[in-house]
Amino acid sequence: MNDLKACIVQRDRTVLLECAHPGFEAAREKLARFAELVKSPSAFHTYRITPLSLWNAAALGCTAEDIAADLESIARWGLPAGLLQEIRGLVSRYGKLMLEREADGEGDALCLTAADSRLLDEAIASPALSELMLDRISPVQARISAAARGRLKQELMRYGFPVLDLAGYHEGQALRLQWQNGGEGKPFALRSYQTEAVEAFEGVTGSGGSGVLVLPCGAGKTIIGIAALERQQCECLILTSNTTSVEQWIRELTEKTTLKPDQVGQYTGERKEVKPVTVATYQILTHRRSKEGEFEHMKLFNERNWGLIIYDEVHLLPAPVFRATAEIQATRRLGLTATLVREDGCEQDVFSLIGPKRYEMPWKELEAKGWIARVECSEIRVPMDAALREKHAYAEGKEKFRLAAENPGKTAIVADLLKRHPQGGVLVIGQYLDQLQALAAAIGAPLISGRTPQRQRTALFASFRKGDTPVLVVSKVANFAVDLPDASVAIEVSGSFGSRQEEAQRLGRILRPKAGDNRAYFYTLVTENSKEEEFAVKRQMFLVEQGYEYAVHSAREVRSGT
Repeated sequence: MNDLKACIVQRDRTVLLECAHPGFEAAREKLARFAELVKSPSAFHTYRITPLSLWNAAALGCTAEDIAADLESIARWGLPAGLLQEIRGLVSRYGKLMLEREADGEGDALCLTAADSRLLDEAIASPALSELMLDRISPVQARISAAARGRLKQELMRYGFPVLDLAGYHEGQALRLQWQNGGEGKPFALRSYQTEAVEAFEGVTGSGGSGVLVLPCGAGKTIIGIAALERQQCECLILTSNTTSVEQWIRELTEKTTLKPDQVGQYTGERKEVKPVTVATYQILTHRRSKEGEFEHMKLFNERNWGLIIYDEVHLLPAPVFRATAEIQATRRLGLTATLVREDGCEQDVFSLIGPKRYEMPWKELEAKGWIARVECSEIRVPMDAALREKHAYAEGKEKFRLAAENPGKTAIVADLLKRHPQGGVLVIGQYLDQLQALAAAIGAPLISGRTPQRQRTALFASFRKGDTPVLVVSKVANFAVDLPDASVAIEVSGSFGSRQEEAQRLGRILRPKAGDNRAYFYTLVTENSKEEEFAVKRQMFLVEQGYEYAVHSAREVRSGT
């Protein structure tokens, strides 16, 4: 036993990290490279080393030996017999299958090359691959149609062998653009980590051109996407989560580059323009007239000769867009996100169809350098009154959770928190429209929800940015891709059960750097002695993994100002 080490590494690839140990921070940084946090109680955090976490580490350049060295440096009782061999076996699978152009470079065919003939035997024998018509041309090589490129990678990923795709990309229609000058006539300059992210996406010759860049909200992912476009000098399709985000992309493109307004199109429910750079929503792509009808707007993927497709908020990518993406693997694909967490378990499809994780910047590292705000996170436990307690006791399932989430006692706590932050820049965020309408009326603040017309949303967000509207009540429409740089306080009154993704995005609304002490405040209101407490722990898990800590307070403490 070595008491100086913070972790207990177990045979089932789980790792227990002791929270009170002096080596906690250093061990957490190491685990974040190749493991996923699955539980975060106060005494020990539980991590799991999964095939996907190992393959993402391998894509970033980590070797099995690097991972073994990290584990040995933090393991209190050493490593279980056989664990390193298992990790080496999983890591080695990344790259054992390579997809390349045929040697002669002619025709519409690709070559799948295996590290050994037995592996190719197993792949070809897989029922899922039989309909892809692999043509064996040597003991370790098979020919496949370029049209099956995406489907092949997707199925082999599910089989447990991620494909290293070196088949390259077409250039797309050329489009000239440059950065506009920055302030005081100086050339526009990327931050150092933004440059690193773009270079990681490009990769060395043959290896880049597809993949995901993971950076916190407020780190300038839109700027990174534009920088990738500026490097490629080609026509581009940008997909994002909502019309507000579409407008933000268009504003940044026309203000920060030499692209003219008539070169940038908006493709949404309101306007359908296809221009050399087109910004669309996932919602319009997945629109259809009936449940059995066709996705009418998926043709946008083939409307022009795109050289780059950018998937903003890639963790939100809907299943129909995955299917369309499988068919366009010869086009460069860039995913941008604050978290690779998906609540539907489709992280493997992001890896195989968009690409592996090419770059990740830890949230706390950016905070330490002042690029994003320092956030104080607080969980406030709100009691139920007698009437609500009785209703809650007899309710079941989702109704029990909703009663707790909509606890009327939260309204008084919101009012008290607003008194603490009279300077404004406050977002009150929730899940349930009835609750938000009542809150907005009680505190005298405007409400933005899915029912709010886009023009009114845009005007309210603009008023908030100017400081004319100090408090906004917002539904989940503001979870993603809303640029509100002056928001410094977020009060979460309800959420989507245990969604880690949503919690990270909501905190992200207040991460833009702030003048003065560069500090922001995130409050999550949770009904005590309810199912909501259990879900709150799950919601907070991703942020805890990033190094954020939630101080727990009672409603009485808030009311008394302590």
